[in-house]
Amino acid sequence: MLKFSIVIPVYNRPDEVDELLQSLVGQTDKDFEVVVVEDGSTVKCEDICRKYSDSLDVKYFYKENSGPGQSRNYGAERCNGNYIVILDSDVIVPQEYIATLRRELTQDYCDTFGGIDAADESFSDMQKAVNYAMTSFFTTGGIRGGSRQMERFHPRSFNLGMSREVFEAVGGFSAMRYGEDIDLSIRIYQAGYSVRLLRNVFVYHKRRTDLEKFFAQVRHSGNARIILWRKHPNYPGALKLVHLLPSAFTVGTLLLAFAGLFNAILWLPILVFSLVVLVDSTRKNKSVKIGCLSVVTSFVQLFGYGIGFIEEYFRHIK
Repeated sequence: MLKFSIVIPVYNRPDEVDELLQSLVGQTDKDFEVVVVEDGSTVKCEDICRKYSDSLDVKYFYKENSGPGQSRNYGAERCNGNYIVILDSDVIVPQEYIATLRRELTQDYCDTFGGIDAADESFSDMQKAVNYAMTSFFTTGGIRGGSRQMERFHPRSFNLGMSREVFEAVGGFSAMRYGEDIDLSIRIYQAGYSVRLLRNVFVYHKRRTDLEKFFAQVRHSGNARIILWRKHPNYPGALKLVHLLPSAFTVGTLLLAFAGLFNAILWLPILVFSLVVLVDSTRKNKSVKIGCLSVVTSFVQLFGYGIGFIEEYFRHIK
């Protein structure tokens, strides 16, 4: 019988933990435990966890800061379930999350799963625009792992799960600060375990609203891709054409923008791309404002990833 343990690492985000735990209280299937791991926070969420002790089977642990991957391991080592679910602190789960996960695994069991993320209607316009940039086909959203076109799906840490057997066999997350979830997925595949994308097991992901922090986040993702390639050079898919596209977009856009100072027609590809994003996001979000913001966030996402990828590549070949 499946016994779920939900592990949540957190660093200085008590308000987010409050919202996440509140969404877990509302689950229709209540047969699970929650393990919150405070990763050296200065603003703790212990009182928040205590508030839910009567309505949730929740355990709280505090440890010195070591990064999210090691904090997930810390929680997994102290939970009681035979199936470990990892959630980021900045997500909210729909009421049927656990029930849907149990049904999916009962009908077609897999050793490891990954779910997708979505934007809730209550999210701000900027959060929805960032969500568009992170998931759209036009911004190589398949890099995030939710694309059907990717040969192998690699679950991401905001919404993934694995059996205890898998966790113990592969040793959990590595000490990598960025890309540790993809590194875990690669090692799970190499160990011969099954991995599935469960599209019905989704979470609402509260995206960053600060563009500078968003740029830093996707830049680290670009860094991580080269680090993963170096760590797993023989793994099929460690470095694919789709991973090169943001860098190509970044270099191409800068060249076109510079050349456009001498011949304005060369600005046309940039304007066409912007228009495509504007129309597509406006249609999907039913808001022209979100469509306009999506143009900005799409350039930030592509440039951030592309720059991170390029700088890590040249750092490697020095």
